[in-house]
Amino acid sequence: MQPDRPEQTPIQRLLALMARLRDPAAGCPWDLEQNFATIAPHTIEEAYEVADAVSRGNMEDLKGELGDLLFQVVFHARMAEEAKAFNFDAVTIALVDKMIHRHPHVFGSAERADSTRQTVAWETQKAEERAARAKGSGQAASALDDVTLGLPALTRAIKLQNRAARVGFDWPDIDPVFEKLDEELGELKREIVAAPDQARLADELGDVLFVVANLARHLKVDPEAALRGANAKFERRFRRVEGLLQADGRSPEQSTLAEMDRLWDQAKNEERVLRR
Repeated sequence: MQPDRPEQTPIQRLLALMARLRDPAAGCPWDLEQNFATIAPHTIEEAYEVADAVSRGNMEDLKGELGDLLFQVVFHARMAEEAKAFNFDAVTIALVDKMIHRHPHVFGSAERADSTRQTVAWETQKAEERAARAKGSGQAASALDDVTLGLPALTRAIKLQNRAARVGFDWPDIDPVFEKLDEELGELKREIVAAPDQARLADELGDVLFVVANLARHLKVDPEAALRGANAKFERRFRRVEGLLQADGRSPEQSTLAEMDRLWDQAKNEERVLRR
């Protein structure tokens, strides 16, 4: 197959393009040097760029970013095919089979429940699959199996907590979460007052962040999305501070903290006015 043959389906052209890029004799030197480990960071980056396009509501950018993410899937599948492990068709077949198995209410005779009950059923099926894999490997199954290590830390914290909650390890309401947060903040403060040790500080700060993730989970707020929003808000307001200083012929380095705090408050107030 050649990618420049318009009679082929789009996916056939994409697979042909990937095969050409990885051709040992006529391929791209950069693409030929890559392996699963070197490509994985690009895959993660492309997934984030998809999320960014979604958050901005830009459909043209989303189309492009989804293409970039699909290319990552094709890249991994091509390397696996070269290693005689599996190919793109096997990836697709496995995905379709899994989705059919996990949607008996659509493709089978199971009752069609509401989204909440369906989420419970979905997680039950995944737990059964984890138990079957553990049995096949001879290892004890855990509710925390298959929570991907490569996830962002806050996202992984939520997934670990959700898994534990499904087997009853969870507070019934939000009050104990606040109490735990106060406790962990107190431990962090005591560690700061004592002879500071970076490893201990990191440990205590990690506990604080883990409880904050738990708070977000109880509030049904995505902590990654919340932090991205806070990042965007900080960037927007700080750029406004820089702009106000620049209008006065100065830079932040030529200003004082007190003045920048005042301009920061001005930027906040301007946003409040615009939201009215």
